[in-house]
Parts: sequence; C-alpha cells; structure tokens
Amino acid sequence: MTKMDTTETSALSVSRDLSEGDLKQGKAQFMEANYGLAEKHFRKAVELRADNSEAWLGLAAAYDQLGRFDFADRAYDQLIRIAGRRPRIVNNMGYSQYLRGNRKKARKLLSEARQALPGDPVVEANWKLLQKT
Repeated sequence: MTKMDTTETSALSVSRDLSEGDLKQGKAQFMEANYGLAEKHFRKAVELRADNSEAWLGLAAAYDQLGRFDFADRAYDQLIRIAGRRPRIVNNMGYSQYLRGNRKKARKLLSEARQALPGDPVVEANWKLLQKT
C-alpha cells in the first residue's frame, strides 16, 4: 500500500471572493444607469458575502435610484453595522434624503459628511445640489 500525499494543492488553498464578479458587474451597470441590473448584481454580491460593505453601499445607492427608499434604508443600516458610520456612507445617506425631498435630514447628514471630509468633491457636489433646491 502506498502512502497518500495529503498536502494541499494551490487550487485548494486559494480563497476566492465569489462576490467579486457581481460587485464588478453591479458597478458597471450602475455607471451605465442600469439601476435594476445593478441592484440585481449588488444583491447577489451581498448574498454571497454578507460582510461586503462595498456591495452594500452599491445596493443602497441602486435602491435610491430606483426610488425604493425602504430597501435603501435597510441596506444603509446593514452597511453601518458592518463598516461603521463613515463619512462616505453618511454622504450617500444624505443624498438619499435629498432624492426623497427631505431637505432637513439631507442637510444634517451632508453637513456631517462635510465636516469629516472637508473639500471632498463628491460631498461638495451633493451639498451644492442641495443648496440649489
């Protein structure tokens, strides 16, 4: 009887992020304004890897663009649980409130983001957008 080799092969030892393909597709679809397809890919990415904060952020943004603010709120809540209350997340939450027509909440959230990220072009663009309305 021969001794069996039990060493791992490189194929077995490689850890692949299965959500990466859907994350990439979600981003591409979002950039093309295909928000329904973006939502599908971001949702699949978070189903494959529940701690994928980038996918949760994309999912929330896709829901915002689709006008599904109830789902967007759930995605933002999950994102904050995973990543914490980060300025870029707060910025997106502020933009979400802007899209809903809730200027008071939008102003509060965008002010928080501006304070944490002074001069950030995305935050400033959202702030200017809010000031125009």
